[in-house]
Amino acid sequence: MGQVQGMTRRNETIISQFLLLGLPISPEDQHVFYALFLAMYLTTILGNLLITILIQLDSHLHTPMYFFLSNLSFADFCFSSVTMPKLLQNMQSQDPSISYTGCLTQIYFFLFFGDLGNFLLVAMAYDRYVAICFPLHYTSIMSPKLCVSLVVLSWLLTTSHAMLHTLLTARLSFCEDNVIPHYFCDMSTLLKLACSDTYDNELVIFIVGGPIVVLPFLIIIVSYARIVFSIFKVPSSHGISKAFSTCGSHLSVVSLFYGTVIGLYLCPSSNNSPVKETVMSLMYTMVTPMLNPFIYSLRNRDMKEALERIVCKKQISSFQ
Repeated sequence: MGQVQGMTRRNETIISQFLLLGLPISPEDQHVFYALFLAMYLTTILGNLLITILIQLDSHLHTPMYFFLSNLSFADFCFSSVTMPKLLQNMQSQDPSISYTGCLTQIYFFLFFGDLGNFLLVAMAYDRYVAICFPLHYTSIMSPKLCVSLVVLSWLLTTSHAMLHTLLTARLSFCEDNVIPHYFCDMSTLLKLACSDTYDNELVIFIVGGPIVVLPFLIIIVSYARIVFSIFKVPSSHGISKAFSTCGSHLSVVSLFYGTVIGLYLCPSSNNSPVKETVMSLMYTMVTPMLNPFIYSLRNRDMKEALERIVCKKQISSFQ
């Protein structure tokens, strides 16, 4: 018995840092992918910042839809910044390490901003549902008080959910293996390195994952299905094209985000290789935040007109 305890003490060490293996890219291709990821990250940052600034500066965009859009842009900006700077740094560094505290911090903010974007997508879907299905009651239903309450509720739920998983992860013990086959501190990957019991962590992921991920996804699908059904009752080609323009692009990004998240965390497969999981993670951590500005706002006529008004105002003030 004493010998077994001694072996356990030797095997369990205090991990002060983890090593991120990063992406499976050959050394000769590192510079090409670094430039690609840097361009994608800058596009994400500039696109989401532009949306946020336009909505704040232009009074015509002070509506519930754009209120949610500004918060979604902020969430995407931060969500991408949780993982991308570290990935870019490690691609140029010979020391791809991250401290234990830094790893837990990354897990917390990754969950926080990922969940926040998740709930904001639900709020946006509900806003569009009310606007199209109940246009005469839109102003009374989507009051400023309700909009602020939805955003505050989203922040409270995401804070508690992220804190719950972070505290459960902090309780785990890690053995000598501190190599994470990923480009960031992914919670599911970190659980595989733990040498203590992870049953509580996995149970919470399964139980809480339903209300946090699956339920919002179903609400979004039902909302857009009701929108399509409502517009199809109007027998006109304009109504049908409006339905597809309203729902098609949004649902494509929603499906991309939720499909990869559900596949990775709620329905994990033993056949998933580290390379496959890494590629799937890139889709929702890098591609989706970059596409959202184009799909939700930059293709929007109101956003273009707001940009033109602000540019013209700047030009007039410069001549005066």
